[in-house]
Amino acid sequence: MAVVCSALGTVLLIILVLVCLPLTVPRVFGFHIYTVISGSMEPAISTGSLVYVKGIPPEEVDEEDVIAFYGSMDGASIITHRVVANSEIMSEFVTKGDANDKKDMNPVPYDNYIGKVMLTVPGMGRIAQVFTSNSGKFAAAGLIGLAVILQITAAAIDKRK
Repeated sequence: MAVVCSALGTVLLIILVLVCLPLTVPRVFGFHIYTVISGSMEPAISTGSLVYVKGIPPEEVDEEDVIAFYGSMDGASIITHRVVANSEIMSEFVTKGDANDKKDMNPVPYDNYIGKVMLTVPGMGRIAQVFTSNSGKFAAAGLIGLAVILQITAAAIDKRK
């Protein structure tokens, strides 16, 4: 019974670490991580994908690159669209969602630019939303607590033997 408790506690911790690593480690290396909530970039980037965005200088962004930017100066929405043109003279991008028929109405000023999308992971955004919500954080804490209890139980059973 001790082996089962110990193994189950270890498996719970490993699963939790494996889920949390892609959400935390890239931040150490300067990546911003966002969940895609609209289908404007489908099929290249599907709804529910996790996107890893690196802040590179806007002058280094090329046409066809996908960038993330604030939809307005208040930063309420973050948009991920493809660059149609990068006007260094005007310090702005012309962008378009792959699934949209037309270019975006307003150019994106460099001040609204966050960075270039370097990686997308389909479906992982939904998992990230679960774990970053308050209920997800409580669930993760509960899993850690359960794993600790299982390890303590395993140790107690071993001592009895």
